[in-house]
Amino acid sequence: MSASDTLHASCVAWEDRAVLIMGAAGAGKSALALTLMALGCGLVADDRVCLSVKEGALVAEPHPNIQGLIEARGVGILNATTLPAARVVLAVDLDYSETNRLPQQQLFTYLGCDLPLICRIDASHFAPAVLQILRSGWSDR
Repeated sequence: MSASDTLHASCVAWEDRAVLIMGAAGAGKSALALTLMALGCGLVADDRVCLSVKEGALVAEPHPNIQGLIEARGVGILNATTLPAARVVLAVDLDYSETNRLPQQQLFTYLGCDLPLICRIDASHFAPAVLQILRSGWSDR
């Protein structure tokens, strides 16, 4: 039996490598997801992400009630093609801002799986940096 849960978050993926975007209502989860989609990522889920552990990895899937929808604040609810599932390799927490130039790696643990965690940075390179992590990971630190 595998563990599963639904989390208030957004999730996009580059190929099969997904980022879980967390934060309070209005923190910018959907906005970051839309930006990453504009850079080539695919939508897994917006607002509610179904998470489960499969073969030791955290896997995200769209919630069936809102699959294929993403909110653009001030614009409305938009249609989007969703990926059926993706392995989560990174978590972003928009409720906290990173102030260190080269922060130490933090972890987010969910359903027993450890994920690298990064916090919001208010800079134009934030979304491209998240995409680069999805594509290639980090250098040895």
